[in-house]
Amino acid sequence: MTPTPPPDPGPGTAGPVAVGFSRVSVRLPRGVERVDRILERAGSSPLERRMFAKFHGLRDSPTLAPDESMEDLLVGAARDALGGRGADVVLYGHTQSVQDFACAPGFAQRLRGALGLPGAGVYGVSQINCVSVLRALEMARRYPSRPGALPGDRVLVLGGDHGSVADAARIVPSVTVAGDAAAAVVVHGPDGNDVPRYRYLSGGALRDGRFHRSLRMTTKELALFSRSCVGHLATALREATDRAGIGFPDIDWIMPDLSSALFWRNFCRETGIRQERICLDLLPERGHNNGVDALCALQHADTTGRLGPGDRVALVALGPGAYFQVVIVEVAPESSR
Repeated sequence: MTPTPPPDPGPGTAGPVAVGFSRVSVRLPRGVERVDRILERAGSSPLERRMFAKFHGLRDSPTLAPDESMEDLLVGAARDALGGRGADVVLYGHTQSVQDFACAPGFAQRLRGALGLPGAGVYGVSQINCVSVLRALEMARRYPSRPGALPGDRVLVLGGDHGSVADAARIVPSVTVAGDAAAAVVVHGPDGNDVPRYRYLSGGALRDGRFHRSLRMTTKELALFSRSCVGHLATALREATDRAGIGFPDIDWIMPDLSSALFWRNFCRETGIRQERICLDLLPERGHNNGVDALCALQHADTTGRLGPGDRVALVALGPGAYFQVVIVEVAPESSR
C-alpha cells in the first residue's frame, strides 16, 4: 500500500495571506521523574531501562506535582502567548483522546473564562496522535485567508497532554516515555498590531494507513513501522521544502519530536542532514512530551540565542497511526519585530 497525504484540504498549500507566528510560550510542571524509575515501576527489565538511557537518550520526564493540574499549565502558557490581547479561535491539539480535566463538563467554558475570551470558538484537534499540535498550526494559518477575514484576526494554538496520568498512558514500549508540558503560540495575518517572530513558509504531511492499529499493532507491524518512519518523515519534509522552493541544505534547524536520539541518528544517516542541525538539547532533561516537542525545542533554541534573522526552521512531528507533519517557518528580521 502506498502512503498518501491526509485527506484534509492542502495541509501545506501556501495561502494568499502572509501569516506570522508569535514567540512560543511553554509551561512545565515543578515535578520531575527519572525515566528509569518510571520504567522500573512499570516492570521493565534492567536491559530495557539501560537501552532507554543509552540509545534513546532519555533521562528525566516532567511530571505534575500533587498540587498542580494540567489545565493550569495550559492556561498559563495561553495567557503568556496572548500577551494581554484576545483571540477569535482557540485550537487545542492533544495526543490523548481523553484528558482527565476534560472529563468534567465545561473545559471550553473554563478556558474562555480564564483567558478572557468569552466569544472565542474553542476546538479540539486530536485522533492524530503527536502531530495534533503542528496540524493545528496548519489549520490556524488558513484563518486569515478565509472569506470575511478581518485585520487583527488571531488564532491561539494550544497544546499539551497530561502524559503522567498513568504509566500505561505515558510509556510507548521500546520507543519512549511521555511527560507533562504545555505550549502555546498565536497565529495571525499581516495586519493588526501583531509583529511576527516567525513567518510561515510551507508545510507537508503524510499518513500511512497500513499502521492504523497504532499502539495495538502486532510485533511484525511495529517492526515495519519503525523501518518506515525515517523514509516517511523525509518525504513529508521534502514536500514542505518543495512547496517553499528550497532544498534540505537550505534548512538551518530542525525542531524535532523528542522521543528518541536513536531515531534522529538514523534519520541523519539516511538523509545526509547533519546531526548538529537537529536541536536535541532538551532530550535528556525533558524527553518526549507528545505533540508539543517541536514547539518546546523552538522556544528553547530562541531563548538561548541559537536562532538568527532569516533562519529557516522545520518543525517536525510524527506518531503512531502513522502520521507525519512538517511546518517550515522563517525567523523574522529584526526590523519587523
